[in-house]
Amino acid sequence: MREGLGEVMSQSFQSLDEFRQILSTAASADLSAQVAASARNGQLTKPPGALGRLEDLAIWFASWQGNAKPKLRFPQVLIFAGNHGVMAQGVSAFPAEVTEQMVLNFQHGGAAINQLSRTFGAQMAVHALSLETPTADFTQAPAMSESELLEALQTGWDAVNPNADLLITGEMGIGNSTSAAAICNALYGGEAADWTGRGTGVDDAGLENKTRVVAEAVALHGGQGDGLEMLRRLGGRELAAMAGAMARARVERIPMLLDGFICCAAAATLKAVNAKAMDHAVAGHVSAEAAHGKLLEQLGKEPLLALGLRLGEGSGAALAIGVLQGAIACHSGMATFAEAGVSDG
Repeated sequence: MREGLGEVMSQSFQSLDEFRQILSTAASADLSAQVAASARNGQLTKPPGALGRLEDLAIWFASWQGNAKPKLRFPQVLIFAGNHGVMAQGVSAFPAEVTEQMVLNFQHGGAAINQLSRTFGAQMAVHALSLETPTADFTQAPAMSESELLEALQTGWDAVNPNADLLITGEMGIGNSTSAAAICNALYGGEAADWTGRGTGVDDAGLENKTRVVAEAVALHGGQGDGLEMLRRLGGRELAAMAGAMARARVERIPMLLDGFICCAAAATLKAVNAKAMDHAVAGHVSAEAAHGKLLEQLGKEPLLALGLRLGEGSGAALAIGVLQGAIACHSGMATFAEAGVSDG
């Protein structure tokens, strides 16, 4: 067990108000570990700032692990899958059946995220959420009832291994870029076109239709509550499960790497409830989905990688594990000037 987590591990929630309360009272980073890590960084055998963002990344990780010389040994990757009733509006280039087919692919080890998880030593699990029962078409009604939202949040919460020292959440759900666009439009304003992209690769006519759907959904549901209420009205079960896992990681002080547009839309619903809810997270990458960069600006996150990825599945965040591993290896493994017998000037 990671030290200092015995009491919070038992926390759970029976209502959305209890979930909000957990977000508002979650422990912050360990400032003493942050100060000690920063001091250590200043003593390592390199010119000040020579490792650029790797230095800040290692200090950030140290502050959440509570250890001035942190180690990354047990990364966890969680993939959540859900189906969307808004698919009735023709918003995707692929049919809803692909969600279940890809879940089987994950389970058989054939997806990109399987290869990346294996490469960087991450424990991976996939959770399918009621694929036989899509959410409601949110152009007509809220996507989920409160009980359905709570069930999905709980699934994500329970999926987190409290002994993990890094968490990545990914998703699979045909139609979920429409959901993410609607959530962002509802939370941050602007026009539907500002937040709506091609997702799985819709053509121009498909993009126009998808933008119409987002606009109609936001006109119906926008301004009807906080981030969790927007998640209920405009989200999907997989987005809600990601949000539940993110919240559990925050409570357990497990650092996170965020994936693409859909993952970050889930994160945005938590940040809209509590401005500090995603302080334990760094953006693993910026995707090729048009609005992701704008969303990262709203979240206050600078991405580690920009490789034109747009797969989802947690793939961009998983790839960034390597960057984080490098940062931690240098910070914790390098000698100080005193240890190496090198003059620091």
